[in-house]
Amino acid sequence: MKSSKFQRRIYRDWTIAKDLYSFRIVAKETDLQIFTNKRLEKDFIEEKIRAYRWDIENYIDKDKRFLTSLKPIVVELGAPAIVQEMTASAKAVNVGPMACVAGAIAEFLGKDLLKAGYRDVIVENGGDIFLKTRKTRRVGIYAGRSKLWNKLKLEIRPKDTPLGVCASSGTIGHSLSFSSADSVIIISKSAPLADAAATATANRVKSKKDLKAALEFAKGLSGVLGVVIIMKDILLSWGKIIRLKA
Repeated sequence: MKSSKFQRRIYRDWTIAKDLYSFRIVAKETDLQIFTNKRLEKDFIEEKIRAYRWDIENYIDKDKRFLTSLKPIVVELGAPAIVQEMTASAKAVNVGPMACVAGAIAEFLGKDLLKAGYRDVIVENGGDIFLKTRKTRRVGIYAGRSKLWNKLKLEIRPKDTPLGVCASSGTIGHSLSFSSADSVIIISKSAPLADAAATATANRVKSKKDLKAALEFAKGLSGVLGVVIIMKDILLSWGKIIRLKA
């Protein structure tokens, strides 16, 4: 387990989206960077964050397994929508439901903003992204110690969005990981699924000899559209919409 101490999200210092408004919102462990085509109604998004956090925390009070399980669990039929979505995404890749909490919150908030009339929406939650865009965007790859790859970017085209782009790492950040990979990035139409799949794929990488098997695992997951795996001086990628730019 990596340190639970706060680690500053330095990759945000490199973010450039001059045509969009940028907002940072923090609510307990939820630390969001949001980009939109018009000014964000802060009260609206804070209310949504509180509601989704309450849904998750209240369900954990009923069933502690939702917080601690590293394997899929069954939840009540009447569980909140975000709890059910996390449960289904975790089950699809055989991890615990909290493995996709960041992606789930990013997507649910992103869809709320789209319903509210925002047309360009990027919600980044600890390296897990939901985005809907009307112009081509480039999403940077942060691989920590593997500085060889830190100038690479994923090119995301408007026709492919809305989209989830989620990352997992065994060498960066404070989240629980059983991986030695510097970065695993998964692209999916579902941000919760991308988040869970990134965790599940990264957990399969203990050494360089595991890289090809981990890539094949990710390729075989229903709903995964693309994958990038980085470990030291090795990069593997797959996917029809993966476009890597220096």
